[in-house]
Amino acid sequence: MVRLKQLAILMVAAAAGAAAQPALTAIQDVLYLANGSRFNGTIAIQWNSFQTGDLSNIATASVAQPIVNGVLNVKLAPTTTATPGAQYNVTFSGQGGTQFAQTWAVPPSSEPLAVSDVLVSAGTTVGPAGITGTSTTVQIGQVVGLTNELNNRPTEGVGFAIGRAAIINLAGMIEGATGNPGDCVHVDGSSGACGGGGAVDFLFSDSETPAGMVNGTNTTFTLLYPPSPISSLNLYRNGLLQQLGVDYSLTGNSILFFAGSTPQTGDSLTADYRFADPNNPLTSFTSPQVLCSSNGTSTSFTSPTQLGSCTLPGGLLQTGDRIEVRFQYSHTGTTTGFTPTILWGGTTALSRTASASDTSVAGQLGFGISVGAQSYDTQSWGSALAFAASVGSATVNSSVSLTISFEGALSSATSDSVVLSNYTVTRYPAQSNP
Repeated sequence: MVRLKQLAILMVAAAAGAAAQPALTAIQDVLYLANGSRFNGTIAIQWNSFQTGDLSNIATASVAQPIVNGVLNVKLAPTTTATPGAQYNVTFSGQGGTQFAQTWAVPPSSEPLAVSDVLVSAGTTVGPAGITGTSTTVQIGQVVGLTNELNNRPTEGVGFAIGRAAIINLAGMIEGATGNPGDCVHVDGSSGACGGGGAVDFLFSDSETPAGMVNGTNTTFTLLYPPSPISSLNLYRNGLLQQLGVDYSLTGNSILFFAGSTPQTGDSLTADYRFADPNNPLTSFTSPQVLCSSNGTSTSFTSPTQLGSCTLPGGLLQTGDRIEVRFQYSHTGTTTGFTPTILWGGTTALSRTASASDTSVAGQLGFGISVGAQSYDTQSWGSALAFAASVGSATVNSSVSLTISFEGALSSATSDSVVLSNYTVTRYPAQSNP
């Protein structure tokens, strides 16, 4: 009776082991040589470990078997549904050496398959659900130089829209032009009704002839309107561009030629320039642009940690521009102080250490853009921190992307935290008096 029980246990275990075996696909074929005779030799099949689609674990191994009179008959676990992707490396040997090698990707099949059904290109790894090979996620910051390259490329602005004419805003971002479908888009990205019927554009004057006698002695000529900005004036004498400050001076709409540049009898004078709309002088002014405005993150670290940033595209800042930065930090806890820091590129423009009793710190910075340099002024204060002001200068290269960083750090390691509540970066473009 005992032996019958033992036998029953062994039969159940054997049945369970058989049920756990992976489903196999038979590969049957007849192999020939190029001269028509049948291949005789050995086939070696190698593979790395993988898990089949029916969750059977296949260990790394290899098998070899003879091929007699060209007959190939082998059964293999499917790899096209394997995790991770897998393949078989197959080597055919005969007549004393290796003759050729193949890569097989075996699908599940209840019917025998030929070699042509499983043959794939060398090095191919086929995974489940049509996924080829394996993938690895690479962060942008892990690729050297990629962050700067992306920062130098236009990105979508808040006004980006499908089916609209694309324009580049003053922050270097791509937006969709606004207006009616029949409007014309101007070079500066604005839009309006298209001109026609001889209508006059009162914002630009093209090929205007300055008023005044061209007789070799008269040096004063008058334009219809004062150019705005002054730099928009292109004054030509006989087709040659005259230089402001070298060939002539300009006061309002009055041109005064210098000696040596006085127009002679028969000379031709033409002027192209922009001017303020006499009916609405405000149209010649450029509006400020909010470049960034957002909330930041928090930190409980004692080392400086970036809580927010604003990256200005290369070439955005022009001589005469002004950048205004406003910020607010808040502090939770009363155990330790904290230090907010504002970086202009690699220059520390502001850094204040607040006490443990400070619940918040706020302030503003202004950066004036000049040739090759930036001057700045700062103001900051806190709930307990005294008001302070400072001035300084930086020489950050504004022809490439420039990042304004908002950092924070605790004075000592505690459960306190500091958060960048809000920050705004605004650009005031250079503007000549019209």
